[in-house]
Amino acid sequence: AGETLARWGRRPPWGGGLLRRAVSFTSSRCHGVGSGEGGARHADSGSAQGGYRDTVLLPHTEFPMKLSGQKLLDREVEIQQKCGFAELYSWQRERKSKKEFCLHDGPPYANGDPHVGHALNKILKDIRNRFEMLRGRQVHYIPGWDCHGLPIELKALGEVGTSGLSPLQIRQKAREFAEGAIARQKAAFQRWGVMADWDQCYYTYDGAYEAAQLKVFQEMFSKGIIYQDYKPVFWSPSSRTALAEAELEYNTEHVSRAIYATFPLVKPPPKIAAEKGVSVLVWTTQPWTIPANQAVCYMPNAQYSVVKRADNTQLLLVATERTASMAALLGTQLESVGTFTGSQLEGGICKHPTLPDKDVPLLPANHVTMDKGTGLVHTAPAHGMEDYSVASHFKLSVECMVDEDGKFTELAGPELQSLSVMAEGTDKVISMLKECGALVKEEQCVHSYPYDWRTKQPVVIRPSKQWFINTASLKDKAKEALQKVRVLPESARGSLLAMLDRRTYWCISRQRSWGVPIPVFYHRETGEPLINKHTVSHIANLFKEKGSDCWWELPIETLLPPDVLKKSKAGPVADYVRGEDVLDIWFDSGASWAAVLQDPRADAYVEGKDQIGGWFQSSLFTSVAVRNKAPYKSLVVHGFAVSENGDKMSKSLGNVVDPDVVINGGQDPIMPAYGADVLRWWVAESNIFSEVQIGPTVLNLARDNIGKLRSILKFLLGNLQGFDPRVQAVDPKQMHYIDQYMLHLLREFSIKVTDAYSEFDAGRVIRTLQAFLTRDLSSFYFSIIKDRLYCEPEDSLGRRSCQTALEEILDGVTRAIAPILPHLAEEVYLHAPGHDRIGWIKSSSVWRRPGLEEAVEGACAIRDLFLSSIPGKHAAQYDLTIAIEPGLLFELMESLQEEPTSTSSQLAELMMAARVSLVSELPCDLPPDTLLNHGTFLINLEGGVIREDSAYSIAVVPTSAARCPRCRRYTVQSADCLCPRCKTVVSQAH
Repeated sequence: AGETLARWGRRPPWGGGLLRRAVSFTSSRCHGVGSGEGGARHADSGSAQGGYRDTVLLPHTEFPMKLSGQKLLDREVEIQQKCGFAELYSWQRERKSKKEFCLHDGPPYANGDPHVGHALNKILKDIRNRFEMLRGRQVHYIPGWDCHGLPIELKALGEVGTSGLSPLQIRQKAREFAEGAIARQKAAFQRWGVMADWDQCYYTYDGAYEAAQLKVFQEMFSKGIIYQDYKPVFWSPSSRTALAEAELEYNTEHVSRAIYATFPLVKPPPKIAAEKGVSVLVWTTQPWTIPANQAVCYMPNAQYSVVKRADNTQLLLVATERTASMAALLGTQLESVGTFTGSQLEGGICKHPTLPDKDVPLLPANHVTMDKGTGLVHTAPAHGMEDYSVASHFKLSVECMVDEDGKFTELAGPELQSLSVMAEGTDKVISMLKECGALVKEEQCVHSYPYDWRTKQPVVIRPSKQWFINTASLKDKAKEALQKVRVLPESARGSLLAMLDRRTYWCISRQRSWGVPIPVFYHRETGEPLINKHTVSHIANLFKEKGSDCWWELPIETLLPPDVLKKSKAGPVADYVRGEDVLDIWFDSGASWAAVLQDPRADAYVEGKDQIGGWFQSSLFTSVAVRNKAPYKSLVVHGFAVSENGDKMSKSLGNVVDPDVVINGGQDPIMPAYGADVLRWWVAESNIFSEVQIGPTVLNLARDNIGKLRSILKFLLGNLQGFDPRVQAVDPKQMHYIDQYMLHLLREFSIKVTDAYSEFDAGRVIRTLQAFLTRDLSSFYFSIIKDRLYCEPEDSLGRRSCQTALEEILDGVTRAIAPILPHLAEEVYLHAPGHDRIGWIKSSSVWRRPGLEEAVEGACAIRDLFLSSIPGKHAAQYDLTIAIEPGLLFELMESLQEEPTSTSSQLAELMMAARVSLVSELPCDLPPDTLLNHGTFLINLEGGVIREDSAYSIAVVPTSAARCPRCRRYTVQSADCLCPRCKTVVSQAH
């Protein structure tokens, strides 16, 4: 079958090509499809035929070939209203179903207008949901919004800033801003045809949601996974808050003033007899951290050398493998005085360059690398994650000399106090190193550096008392849970695991007002936190009833009542103050499984690749911590929408594609009104696992492809006008072989489409659909059946057989496109009443008749040989003789034509020839202009049990018959006579 079907991929010489050609319509009547000679294609032309026009059954339907501009937009909105798009989700939730499909919606951020990234994500989800609904499952899909966080707070406050505003005033403005963004986004999602109960969405600022989130917080706290500590965090001076790693952007073009500085060795390591005057050489890209230095770290198993500079008497301690690079950098030769292993440096002590009274130990550390620098790492525990680990291990002090604005405090000394560490503070430290003779070299270093993703300003690492999740304790469980999760594409699994590995702890406290308050109270004098299951449960109940504004609105006596204090074994309420931090919004959204899902796990989470380090991860950590399992059975990770040139969209480049403009059209004529279904086709057709390009070229192509699909649907609808399948359908066993064969191909099509939808591969659905429409229907089937459809008696078995197949094809194609193009599918149903709009493609095993494929495909192989013998000529003008030795192939062809010669057999129809003769051997008296050809066909029956390679020959001669003036087939003796079939039809009509 595959080989024969492949042959149909080329445009056949006898015509076809419905998808490539427009179908001409007059007064809502179509006069044929493609350019084949089958039937009454030219029924309105020619004086002889004109008289029989009313006896030819041409297609008729009011279904429009094309919709554009305002008519298209009005039609889509009308269909949404008339066909109950708004009620569909509620309806399917109420019907009985054995299985549920749960796609958990990752909350988009409520801080702006809808964009094409939203369209890609929401439509992709809707395609899968509609497919699952059609196949009979009850879909659980609750759209949600992430409503808290700094970006909303900053946009809401705008020029005003936080000056003079209370937390409640800030929260009110932020809530109003979020509500406006949600309303705009929700309206867009509905216009795109996304199926949901839009009155029952979830919002992370709802009291019930916040209460569920606090229960997750409490369970994690009670297990010791959430804790308070003083340790380095990513701190944004521009936002004045701690950040999690997921809130960072790395600027690869960041320029730092890197320095090489010396720490004099005042106490040599006991295992080394070092010369006097040796200095340890360190390198850092952050000179401002030098005042906070507590140690210099080395790699225990590396080689180190004391080297002497050729241009002065300086002795430097550096890693042996960095000596050559250092010599080149300093522009002098470095002579090795002594070499030893790193472990021999143990016990050595240096002097701090700018703090003469401070001793600095040499300490071993595994994070030291040899790819850059000197192999000796300046260690400031307050300003580096690895540095802090060293400090924890060796009990070093962690002193913070930097305040919340990113400026040196008085601890840094009067020379540095109040200077910004990233600007004039760096200048001053470098100046101090110069003055004391410790600066060996300064250079500009372009490298990747973390920035605040909201303010686009650099962050610093500084210690702060914050609330953390110990993700290190959850990593192994999270990895184990991920093994049971299906990841699409599978390549994304590695990124997920790498992200998990990189995260040792997660800072979840933020110093802002717009968020869920961390339910903790602090003792006025000791600062000790008061938090336990009693306090958190009480706060959660209050949030559920009143919302989290009550944290600021209610008196502390209500937040911390006597019974809670008693259960907590705490002192009087007057001893406590409420905390001022709010939870990280990644914890907000990461707890959505607890607030939204009914079942333990969703069938799928579907988001962009940025959520690998975001929502996918925060959801996994919280769920594993509380329930020891992932909240999802499968993860679908899609790419980002980019411009047509593959560039990231930005307003400055002017390449932003607005989905509203895609649907409704823009001022630029290059952007006409495409409507929602074109936007949906774009999503479906794209390779979602890579970057997804959008622009006029792909949108025009999508519109054209939908137009071609409409022409196929119009042909099907036009030829089914007045056909009632309940009383006029033909039993499959009585249908013509070619019609049965099309049902067989429809069944194969439905299996492929079902598999593709199940894999979140709507692109494969579209490719499968286009192949079926172009190759199997337009170029093949439609070319063959037009004579039977237009010219046979209306109620004949042959015509009803064909309509039975067309009815099933229309039904199958419409259901196949419905998840992607719901507006078009509903429009088809409006023009074909009587269809059940819910249900997946019907296919029956009855359609697989033994020998059916072999009979039709054997005939197609013979036809291919016949058509290749008359390139560019009309098959209808030739008589064809097929000679096959007695055997299986002959018997199969006999099932298509019982009599030796025929102008009206199924074999003649399939060949589209004037007359077909089926013989066991070619006659001897063939005319001299006969075209002879030979071929073979391999018959494969019963799974290979029966295999027969059959030879056949064909003889092709121009027909001597004239053309019937009604059906235009060459089947009459003279041009003024009707063929017997047409004569019967015309006489019955009169």
